[in-house]
Amino acid sequence: MTTTVCWREWDGEGLECCAFRLDETGLMLEGVVAGTQGGPHGAHYLVRTDDAFRVREVRVAFVGGASLYLVADGEGNWRDAAVGQPLPGLDGAIDVDIGITPATNTLPIRRLMLEVGESREITVAYVPLPDGKCDLRPRRVTQRYTRLEGLGRYRYEGLDSGFTAEIEVDAAGLVLDYPGVFQRLRRP
Repeated sequence: MTTTVCWREWDGEGLECCAFRLDETGLMLEGVVAGTQGGPHGAHYLVRTDDAFRVREVRVAFVGGASLYLVADGEGNWRDAAVGQPLPGLDGAIDVDIGITPATNTLPIRRLMLEVGESREITVAYVPLPDGKCDLRPRRVTQRYTRLEGLGRYRYEGLDSGFTAEIEVDAAGLVLDYPGVFQRLRRP
């Protein structure tokens, strides 16, 4: 099954197009972003999981700048595949959160399969926008997802940042609305 969705920045002019592909080997997210939040940027990303929705590969490349290529074993061990170095700072992270896209919220939502009212704290490899030196260093952060009443509603909490939002997702777990951050473009 392959689905293509597009989002726009909530308060900005940025757009994103993402292909979501699910088969018996796992999930793949591939997208292109032209964003304005956090400064103008363009990027391509690719995320692959295994059949239990644990991240196995992450590629992010910013136009004219930084890129990264990470691989994970699905058990929380990561390495920088471009240089062959382990990344012990990401130990325990099963999911990835690429800050420029709502697509990666799909990963823990599908993997955790929370019941209404259930909440789970997770560790993720967070990939921010590159800093002024074109450094694209992922870091380990803690997040919490809580499934709310109603179809496809979750509370996302960035426990390290204090950021909280209620997000709405479709049946595949792809974000529809992420108030203040992203909104999905609906087909006419």
